[in-house]
Amino acid sequence: MDIFDIIGPVMIGPSSSHTAGAVRLGNLARNILGEEPEKARIILYNSFAETGKGHGTDKALVAGLLGFLPDDEKIKVSFEEAQKLGMKFELVDGGARPDLHPNTVEFYLEGKGKTTRVLGSSVGGGRVLIFSIDGFKTEFSGEFHTVITIHKDMPGMIAQVTTYLSKRKVNIAQMRVSREAKGEKALMIIETDETLPERVKEELEKYEGIYRVMVIGGRMD
Repeated sequence: MDIFDIIGPVMIGPSSSHTAGAVRLGNLARNILGEEPEKARIILYNSFAETGKGHGTDKALVAGLLGFLPDDEKIKVSFEEAQKLGMKFELVDGGARPDLHPNTVEFYLEGKGKTTRVLGSSVGGGRVLIFSIDGFKTEFSGEFHTVITIHKDMPGMIAQVTTYLSKRKVNIAQMRVSREAKGEKALMIIETDETLPERVKEELEKYEGIYRVMVIGGRMD
């Protein structure tokens, strides 16, 4: 247990789950997209939909998409900041979903050349989990340095990426792989103890069979 677990995150807003966690979810979705979002459809479920407006969840989610941190004073005016930056967004009440965590949001994001769909939940104390990326099942927190690949499901793909990291003295803390079907697209999540190499995204995307690489830099304290 660290000090973050005891006192919670430094943040703006009344609720770590509805505000700080919401900012982190927006930030992770932005990083998964890999560029500035130009359009965002944000679907709120369960308590996010019921009480999110009163807790500032809507503003916090937009703030995260803009790259703000949980203690940024501009969270309160994130709608206006999005308008200044030209980011169009739509907030949708997704209603009750018993199959989802109480504090859940789904992002549909568009950038200049990329799109992504991200489902995640704020699980308490400012902590979050991402459960789905573009239809692939996932479960990661964003607290570690993380590299995510979408690649062709074929022999040697996992070894190529892990060998790349090993040669650069990066230790793997956790790894998960899921796939659409044998021989189709697969998704790999690797969480590491060390900071990832500066050009990891560009270098891994050169490998044959890797379609897309996403890099997440670790927890925002």
